[in-house]
Amino acid sequence: MQVNAARRRAWLLGTLVPFLACSGTSKGGLGGGAGTASAGAVGSSSGAGGGGGGTTGGAGASAQSPGGAAGGQTGGAGSAGGGETTGSAGATGAGGAAGGAGSTGAAGGGAGASGGAGAGAAGTRADAGTDAVVPTAKFSFFVTSLAALQALSKNSQGFGGDLRFGETGAGAGLRGADKICAAIAEMSMAGAGGKPWRAFLSAAAGEDGKQVNAIDRVGNGPWYDRLGRTFALTKADLMSGRPRNADPAIANDFPNEDGVPNHAPDPTQGQVDNHDFLTGTNAMGQLNGAGSTCADWTGATGNEGKPHVGHSWPRGTGNSANWMSALDEAGCAPGVNLVEMGGPIKGQNTVGSGGGYGGFYCFSLTP
Repeated sequence: MQVNAARRRAWLLGTLVPFLACSGTSKGGLGGGAGTASAGAVGSSSGAGGGGGGTTGGAGASAQSPGGAAGGQTGGAGSAGGGETTGSAGATGAGGAAGGAGSTGAAGGGAGASGGAGAGAAGTRADAGTDAVVPTAKFSFFVTSLAALQALSKNSQGFGGDLRFGETGAGAGLRGADKICAAIAEMSMAGAGGKPWRAFLSAAAGEDGKQVNAIDRVGNGPWYDRLGRTFALTKADLMSGRPRNADPAIANDFPNEDGVPNHAPDPTQGQVDNHDFLTGTNAMGQLNGAGSTCADWTGATGNEGKPHVGHSWPRGTGNSANWMSALDEAGCAPGVNLVEMGGPIKGQNTVGSGGGYGGFYCFSLTP
């Protein structure tokens, strides 16, 4: 009886395993890049009777487009062994094609490990569902340099108050500013653009139509500059005229994306008057007023109100030293003024009329 039972099990496994192996269906995950999937491992034998099916091939590379072809083909099932004899191992699965699916399909036949997934491309945003490698170096704060804004805007006068950067719809100004932060971070450190960057800007209405306060956009800290120096450890540290617990080297002269103190970004030219940085924010980190945001960072004609700014380095004492809330700029049009003129110039309705170029602060939600 035991021999007959063993033969029956062998017959069942020899019949069902090939059927299951053929019926396993791959499901496409998030789109793969062009990486080549690894070949499936050799299927292991499964006790008495038929050998286990080969495993599926590995998934393709990083998620950039909808899922394509599945990974490697399912290995063939082992033939049924007689009596208590173990069936032969299944054949190895064929290698997956380039641009394979983000996740492997179900393996047919016996169990086996799936092939390794292809690596994502470096520098892809981490919140896009990719395997991109984001640098572990501490880099989560900077002020946007004039050179970077000129490069991205393709305008020697910068963006002005319109920070949409290709975004449309409700909240476009804030989303575009976040994209600018990510692009500049990537320019400085490969892969750093994959961090969740947020511009320190308030708005009268965000994507949901509700007020947005800059202090609520930037996470809870800590934050470090490009060289790993502490900018602030907690959100409470930010709620001060100058950030508490900041490294003394940067507390009164915030660094740009390259870690260079921005009061003198070009050491060959000395200090320039560029302390005004767009925030639209009061001293509590909240919206300063509806007319303080250049139409929620979508306007650059000069007639969208007077954007509220903070000082990246102290211009004096009191409000003049406050990094997030110092004064109202003259207007929202693009403009650069790096020469001390004693305050916003009447009739010059630009974001730089008081000493600056329409720069803003960038924070990452992760250190």
